[in-house]
Amino acid sequence: MVAVDTSKCCDSKGPFVRRYIMPKKMFFTLVFLFVTLNECFGDDDHEMEEFLKREYSLSKPYQGVGSLGSSHWELMGDAMVTTDQVRLTPDMQSRQGAVWSRIPCHLKDWEMQVHFKIHGQGKKNLNGDGLAVWYTKERMQKGPVFGNMDNFTGLGIFVDTYPNEEKHIEAQKKRYTPRTQRIFPFVLAMVGNGSISYDHERDGRPTELGGCNAMVRNLKHDTFLFIRYVRRRLTVMIDIDGQHEWRDCLDIPGVRLPLGYYFGASAITGDLSDNHDIISLKLYQLTVLRSKKEEEEEEQEEITIPSVDNMDLLRLGQSDEGMSGLSIFFTVLFSMLGCVFLIIIGMVVYSQWNESRRKRFY
Repeated sequence: MVAVDTSKCCDSKGPFVRRYIMPKKMFFTLVFLFVTLNECFGDDDHEMEEFLKREYSLSKPYQGVGSLGSSHWELMGDAMVTTDQVRLTPDMQSRQGAVWSRIPCHLKDWEMQVHFKIHGQGKKNLNGDGLAVWYTKERMQKGPVFGNMDNFTGLGIFVDTYPNEEKHIEAQKKRYTPRTQRIFPFVLAMVGNGSISYDHERDGRPTELGGCNAMVRNLKHDTFLFIRYVRRRLTVMIDIDGQHEWRDCLDIPGVRLPLGYYFGASAITGDLSDNHDIISLKLYQLTVLRSKKEEEEEEQEEITIPSVDNMDLLRLGQSDEGMSGLSIFFTVLFSMLGCVFLIIIGMVVYSQWNESRRKRFY
């Protein structure tokens, strides 16, 4: 009989356990590598590089802006260039102005940082009407939508400073719940296909993709708007608190924008007015890592008309949020009647079943 020394391969937990215990140093090293890789590949920001595209950007000293053939940007209407900004409208009634890029943009993924200022003598809700940043097929067209044409084709980001629909507080309370009532100024986004009209009377609610309130008037610090379009996802953020921090405004996937459209900015005043100033429009090209499958899908599906994949869902959500008090009352009423009806049917069925069950014992 041969004696076997088990002291080197066994312990109180059983045989051969020590062979499978991982050294602590190796364990923590693997955990560190896993976390690092997860952070690197889990966030799009780590997969992107950005490059300033000067041909699509507008900044000081605005050399040649508005001059024929000597600049990449063109002025329209009442817009004028000063040493500090491009003033789209002065603080005067019935003015509209715009600045438009002359060069169509063929970048697939991009990011626009807008440095702007809205200020004037009017008090709260006695000012108007706001400004817009555009990426559209059309350019240099005057119109009622913040100084641009209606039924536009492309993307519009609006900084709306006057509440047309909600100027009567009682009407606002009747139509919307406290959660859906707006505080102006309000930032919202809209995608148009050439046949969709912007609804002034309802401040663009029927066609908006989303938005947020933004108190941007008469501030002493700088205000910024951030627009990113990457992998057919539209993200809008604002920096208006003077803290140099971006705040989320909206984030919508499934936004399809064609290549070759023009960037621009416009503003309009009516009976009420404001100074609407653009200090800079800086466009960055984003280089985004894509899989071979994603590249093939994008090459096969050429986008010719702007659209939003989940627009029907967005409209459904808006209609639900905008239910009036009367609609809510009838919804609750019919729901309660339906519950009562089901309870009565249940009681009748149960009594019949109970009676037939009793008969079986006679």
